[in-house]
Amino acid sequence: METRLQKLIADAGIASRRHAEELITAGEVTVNGKVITELGTKADPERDHIKVRGKLINPQLAARENVYVLLNKPRGFLTSLSDPEKRPLITELFPPALGRLHPVGRLDFNTEGLLIMTNDGELTNYVTAARNHVRKVYEAKVKGVPSEDQIERLRRGIRLEDGTRTAPAEVKSTGYTVTNAWFEVILYEGRNQQIRRMFDAVGHSVLKLKRVRIGHVTDEGLPLGHWRYLTPEEVARLKGGPKKGAGKRRKKSTAKPSQEVAGKALEKSDGAASKKPARAAAKRGAGHSSGSE
Repeated sequence: METRLQKLIADAGIASRRHAEELITAGEVTVNGKVITELGTKADPERDHIKVRGKLINPQLAARENVYVLLNKPRGFLTSLSDPEKRPLITELFPPALGRLHPVGRLDFNTEGLLIMTNDGELTNYVTAARNHVRKVYEAKVKGVPSEDQIERLRRGIRLEDGTRTAPAEVKSTGYTVTNAWFEVILYEGRNQQIRRMFDAVGHSVLKLKRVRIGHVTDEGLPLGHWRYLTPEEVARLKGGPKKGAGKRRKKSTAKPSQEVAGKALEKSDGAASKKPARAAAKRGAGHSSGSE
């Protein structure tokens, strides 16, 4: 699979991605004997010979072990590897020993829930491509109680404020009070802050969001702020098949941010529901919400 050279160099452990860009512009990277100086140039390590300062990096790339991690992201963390505003990053929730991982899709700063981190571009492309129909399931708490006509508009696909139209989505009511409603939303695509923007388009802003499932992988047994390795079977199914051995089995980890961060993330929700949401008894009490991206 073709990948940007700076990423391949970083994946091989030669340099950070920023330093890799400097190596490229300095003319110290070649592909099949040709000097490359243009950033954004792509290469396929299974087909192309890639050298940095005259040394072939293909063996390091071939020996690299793929890592697949599932995080239950708390609110207040940015799904990014860097931020000029110095906001908390999801990378702070992992030990450095995991190496450089990238997020599979995104969750916005104020959204909780499941996020896969990996160094496997194949899995990333499969899970995020709408054509592969990998379900992303969210729980949403919204302001007010939308009418059935408004919910039907969301199901059919709705035009957002920038003129784009969303694909059809599955939207199911799971509870309501006089002032709020809860929904389960299933998407197969992933636009920026899509669920928030969808409900804004029908006049009901999202108050809380959480992603609870990616494909067949759920948040069961994984507290906010904690992470674990995906099993080989989970990886194989996320790639679209029942293949075995897609990832090396590792012990489950309970690694997490500090108790203070995890504690803040587990905030209790307010309000008494006249009709309890489906997941309310264990997680919301009377009004916990869930997520979008």
